[in-house]
Amino acid sequence: MTTVRIMTYNIRKATGTDGRQDPGRIAEVIAEAAPDIVALQDLDRDENRDQLKYLSSRLGMEAYGDLRCSSCAFLSYYPLKGVSAYGLGEGGCCTKADATLSGKRLHLFNVQLSADSVRRRFQVAGLLGPDLLGGCHLCCPTLILGDFADFWLGAGNMALNLELQRARRPWWNSTYPSRLPLFGRDRAYLRGDLRVLESVVSRTPLARQASSHLPMTYTLQVVDPRQYLHLKKLKRNGMEVAPG
Repeated sequence: MTTVRIMTYNIRKATGTDGRQDPGRIAEVIAEAAPDIVALQDLDRDENRDQLKYLSSRLGMEAYGDLRCSSCAFLSYYPLKGVSAYGLGEGGCCTKADATLSGKRLHLFNVQLSADSVRRRFQVAGLLGPDLLGGCHLCCPTLILGDFADFWLGAGNMALNLELQRARRPWWNSTYPSRLPLFGRDRAYLRGDLRVLESVVSRTPLARQASSHLPMTYTLQVVDPRQYLHLKKLKRNGMEVAPG
């Protein structure tokens, strides 16, 4: 079995609750939690303030994402493949990637939705549609995480709960607003052979100041028995399932 620590963090363009933009604080919060993969939302997309590149360099993690298309991106110590960005309409976005962890493949969906109920319902429908989670190409364990932007019972929650399994969270799971968390906007859903061993919200004084969201870190076990090989090892392109 394979274990991995994955964080979801809406950094709000690295603007803290004191109104100061400081990506250095974001890097420190991430480093304290020591995740293997980070799903970031609401990155500053200004090319003159390349926050993704800064965080990658500061943390020694590889950056994956296209900020021209989406404000969601990944930082990872594991190589990610098949990285692609999707617009969910009305300001919502999703960045997808595949991680290979000790021969196990994990589909990752990094999501940022809108708080407006009408927009959010439309975005959830797009996320669950055939181009993304409703596609027949998803044959491996899948983790969907990010900022779902809801307050209590938000629009689209029934559809999410019917289609996906909500990942286990700590009893006190609120992440927003960071100074006095009341809402569990930042969370994860599962599909397939995944097991949540632990989930932790970072509540340090620095985390409460660095962004208006607190990060959530999941320790996951991939229990899918299949092993995956890159087809280039077989002198072809793409990927396939190999027995074992």
